[in-house]
Amino acid sequence: MSLNNKPIIGITMGDAAGIGPEIIVKALNHEEVYNKCRPVVIGDAKILEKVQPIVELDLEIHRVSAPEEAKFEHGTIDVIDLDIVPFDLPFGEVSAVAGDAAYQYLAKSVELAKEKRIDSICTAPLNKEALHKGGHLYPGHTEILAKLTDTEDFSMMLTTPNLKVIHLTTHMGLIEAIESINPERTYKVVKLAHDTLSKAGFDNPRIAVCGINPHAGENGLFGNGEEEEKLEPGIKKAQNEGMNVIGPLPADTLFFRAGRGDFDMVVACYHDQGHAPIKVMGIEDGVNITVGLKGGIIRTSVDHGTAFDIAGKNIAAETSMIAAIESAYELAPKR
Repeated sequence: MSLNNKPIIGITMGDAAGIGPEIIVKALNHEEVYNKCRPVVIGDAKILEKVQPIVELDLEIHRVSAPEEAKFEHGTIDVIDLDIVPFDLPFGEVSAVAGDAAYQYLAKSVELAKEKRIDSICTAPLNKEALHKGGHLYPGHTEILAKLTDTEDFSMMLTTPNLKVIHLTTHMGLIEAIESINPERTYKVVKLAHDTLSKAGFDNPRIAVCGINPHAGENGLFGNGEEEEKLEPGIKKAQNEGMNVIGPLPADTLFFRAGRGDFDMVVACYHDQGHAPIKVMGIEDGVNITVGLKGGIIRTSVDHGTAFDIAGKNIAAETSMIAAIESAYELAPKR
């Protein structure tokens, strides 16, 4: 793949007091990252310089004002330097300055993505308490991204090397989750899955929808007809538009089938139905992805937090960051 065809991935530094800077430097020391994409960090260059001796690496930190100025060469970390946090910011402590900076890094990445100057966003973790102290009262990355892109219909997608799962509902109780599912939500999430995979180069992506009840209701034996009422009309609508989707199918066998390659994406009905198989099949390689953002913006993230207890100690592993970068270029719209 020529350099100009490799997707440009904007990597936001997250909370500078956490492990984000360390895992970014460690991840970008891997040559294979540069073989598949053009990474550029959005953050504070001085903090990346600060962590280099901690992680026992010596890479060139190349300050740029825009992606167009980047070298995109292994051995060099290109940084769009926003120069917000001080060099002596302590690791492992909640900081309003770091919380505000994490927001500013993300806002800059959205600006660049809207302008098509980067192809995907990959985020290092932020700290919610620091974010709030910095004046940004959001639960986390997803809600900020939705606000900055003026998006109402979006979904969480989780991936491992052998499984991709998208959710109808996520952070709500089971009863509330089932009540909130309706045919239109089912259709919209199936379409999000189809469009995301299609833009990433999947030909006629194969999508399967989990049932809500055991054995997908087994023709009315279990539940109160939730599959027929809440799922089937949305699936049928998607099928009528030419999408390659089937279901609802029993979840207990569907994930096995997807893991062996029968499907490109599984639609889970609620949090644990989708999260549990992902954690079992690859918790260290798990990636959290936000899909459905306006403008076709894809955001991937590490599947862990800021880990203040080990920040600045060269303990944090870069495994999830590398996986998040890989998902960012895999799902990036093809040039």
